[in-house]
Parts: sequence; structure tokens; C-alpha cells
Amino acid sequence: MKRSKSDYQELLFLLFFILLKFVLSYVLVNGAYELHRDEFLHLDQANHLAAGFTSVPPLTSLFSLIIKFLGNGIFWVKFFPALFGALTMVFAWLVVDKLKGSFYAKCLLAIAFICSSYLRLNILYQPNSFDVLAWTAMFYYLIIYFEDDNKPHYLYYFAIWGALGFLNKYNVLFLILGILPAVLITPNRKVFVTKHLYFAIGLALLLILPNILWQIAHNFPVISHMKELSETQLVNIKRADFFKEQILFFVSDIFVLLAAFVGFLFYKPFKKYLWVFLAYIFTLIIFSYFKAKAYYALGLYPVLLAFGSVYISKLMERKWILPSLLILFITGSFAYITPLVMPVYAPEKIMANHKRFERVGALRWEDGKNHDLPQDYADMQGWKELAQIVDSAYAKIKDKSAVVVRADNYGQAGAINYYSKYQNINAVSYNADYLYWFRMDKPINDLILIVDGSVSEREGEKPRPFFNKTTKIGEIKNRWAREKGATVFLFEDAKVDINKRLNSEIEERINDH
Repeated sequence: MKRSKSDYQELLFLLFFILLKFVLSYVLVNGAYELHRDEFLHLDQANHLAAGFTSVPPLTSLFSLIIKFLGNGIFWVKFFPALFGALTMVFAWLVVDKLKGSFYAKCLLAIAFICSSYLRLNILYQPNSFDVLAWTAMFYYLIIYFEDDNKPHYLYYFAIWGALGFLNKYNVLFLILGILPAVLITPNRKVFVTKHLYFAIGLALLLILPNILWQIAHNFPVISHMKELSETQLVNIKRADFFKEQILFFVSDIFVLLAAFVGFLFYKPFKKYLWVFLAYIFTLIIFSYFKAKAYYALGLYPVLLAFGSVYISKLMERKWILPSLLILFITGSFAYITPLVMPVYAPEKIMANHKRFERVGALRWEDGKNHDLPQDYADMQGWKELAQIVDSAYAKIKDKSAVVVRADNYGQAGAINYYSKYQNINAVSYNADYLYWFRMDKPINDLILIVDGSVSEREGEKPRPFFNKTTKIGEIKNRWAREKGATVFLFEDAKVDINKRLNSEIEERINDH
């Protein structure tokens, strides 16, 4: 099919929005911030490839392996979440196209997508960015399946993206639970008598089978992980806050979302897509019941922004003032709140504007309390300092093959491995996946121990009786770091069999886990 001049115009604008998305993901991050604690863990998974991990499914580790091959630099760490965000925008653009949306609708969709919480989400190398991408792709392929004479290959694309979503983050199961009743109570339920649906499900199961087998072999660590998450973090979440944050995530796009809701209810051409709206409602209800974190639901919104953009463009056909004002409102309001959404301010400037951040709940952590910085920002401080302190301890050791570096948590271990000048330092922890990554193939003579700042120095020196020499090397001084006060101890010349003691502790922790 020959492309028209308008097609090329649309493609150029789409490329412009993609480029803008990438550029903003880099320039709106202040240089005062380092990588996030979760990013270190995900990057380290490239060194321990497996069919599953305690913290996440295996797909992220494959992206980490690519980043490692590319040099493991900050640019590439930031590149992949930005890429997933850009691809999500492309799928949403395709939804607008499928709905026969105008050029204005597509541009409105792109602007609304960029001027939202997705900009913040896509600066962190976490499974969340791909999670949103997978959800949007699943919506897209199901929409065109129901629209295009039920062509079966779209069901297979839907299943493949569902499997990729599962291998990225188990969160996608909540979307499937939301879509099932939504389709069942609409005329689209005829899909359940289609043999290709079950072949597609079989394909998806085949793709995720290695991870399921891994979970079985390791006694389903995802269950204990979710239990720990529920007891330590989700317990502090209020259901009212969950719904309030859904609005805050898209405060600049509120008119676009409202247009989507109105369109589903009153705009006749959208009636056949009612299942999309119902899937949104059912999934939110399920998340609310389990007191999920608000950002878990972010995958629901790209498709809603697409529908809202199309409906607005239909309402404003042959007009230019209101459409222009809407875009001005979205971009202007988002520019105003950007310092609250993106880490553009250094910690000192956030403190100078403390009340402004506090009013919108940006300083409330998962413990339910307000702190000096947003939690994500505090999780991006102090890591280089810690690695330098550990390196100074590591330099004192003569036989570096006979030392173990044991951190208090996965953030510390991952940051040491990433920032240390010693490539084979191999810091580990009893926390998260690091519990399974201890290397005990040689006798251990020395121990570098990192102790959490909330633990007393006396507690940190507990291994002293097992070594001939104990030295306190230093502690994190960065007042903004969540790890402030974390202390590094060096224990040298072991008096007892450290391997035996460590193996016993590791086995005990694994059994508890």
C-alpha cells in the first residue's frame, strides 16, 4: 500500500515524540543522584543467569546481560526503561490509529503520555517499565482481534506478550484476572469457544514453563516474597490512598482520562470496547482488595489515554482554540509539577521546598512516615561512598581469594559490585537473591562486613571472637542516603572454620526464606 504525505507526517511526529521521550529521561535527572538500589540487584542478575529469582522473574536478567555486553554504563542502564516507555507510547499510538483517531488525537496521546508519571517510571531500570509495555501490547492485540474479524494470530501475539509480561513481573496476572470477567459479560465472550484461544494459552504456558519449574524446585519463593512484602510494606497502604494516587499520577491528563470514561459510557462507537473499561474497573478492584501499591496499576492507563484522546478529537473537530488550550494545560501544568515528579532538584533544594513536596505526599515512604527526601531519591544516594569505603578495606587484604564481602541488604551488595574498582569483589548478602550467590569454593580467612546504620556498633562487631584482628573502616556520612550510618568492618585472620559457619547460616536463612 502506497503511503500518503500525511502518513509520513505522522511518522515524523511519532519519531519526534520518541526522541523527546528519550531526551527527557536523561536530562530531567539531577547529577546528584546515583543508581537506585533495585537497579543494582537487577544488573547483578546478569552474572547469575537462571530461570528465576527470588525477587523477580528472569526476563530482566536478560536485559541486564545486554547492558553488561554494552559496557554496563549509566547511559545503557537508563536507555532500556526509556526504550520500554517509548515502545509503550507507540502501542498506544497504534490504538488511536485503530480507533480511527485523527492526527491531533495521536499527538494529544503522545503529549499526555509524556506528561505523566510514566516519565518518572521510565528513568528507573526496574521491571515496571516493561510491565506497562506488556499490558499495553496485550490490550492492543486483543482490541484488534475483536475488531478485525477475529483473526487468530492476534490471539497468539496477545499470549506472547502475556507470557513476556509474566516472565518480567507476576503483576500481569492481575490484568488477566481483570480481563476475564470483562470479556465474559460482553459479546466478546465468544472468544472462549475459539480453539485458537486455548492454543495461544498453551503457547504462553510453554514460554513460562521454565520459570514455573524453577519456582517449584525452589518451593515457590514468590509466595514468601509476597508475604514479606505484605507484612512490611503493603500493610502501611490505605485503600483511599491507592485511588487518590491514581489521580495524582495523571493530574495533568485528568481531562483526557475523564474523556475516556465519558466516551466508554456515552459515545456509541466505543460501546464495542466496553470490555476495556470493565477490565480497568475489575483490575483496580482486585488491586484495592489486596492493598496493592498504586503504581502496580499503571499498565492500565496508556490504552485509556488513547481512548480519551480519540473522544476529545471527535468532540473538537473543526475547532482549534480548545484543542490548543488543552495541550497548553497539559504541558504547562506538567512543567509546573515536574520538580515534584522528576529528580531535577538536588537534595538541598528539595529541603528548601520541603512543604511543597510534603503536601502532595512525595515524602511519604513505604513505612507510612514522611522523610527528608522521596524514598526513591534516598535510594539513589550514598552508594559510591559505600563502595569506596569497602574498597579501602579490600585493599588491605593480601589474599583476595580468601575473603567474603557480606552486606546487610541487596542494595549495598549490588552497589559495591557495581561501583567497586575491584571486578571480582563479589559482595553478597543474606537478603533477596544474594542469599543464593555466596561463593564458598575456597577457605575464607577474612570478612568485610557492612552493618546497617540502625544497628549498634557493638552488634556489628559480633564476629570479633572468630578473628584475630578487627578494624572499623568507616561509615556512610551522606545525610540524604537511606543507608546513612551503614558501617564497614574488616575482620582478618580467622581463628575458626568460617566456611562452615557461613554455610550453616546460609542454609538456615534459605530454609527460613
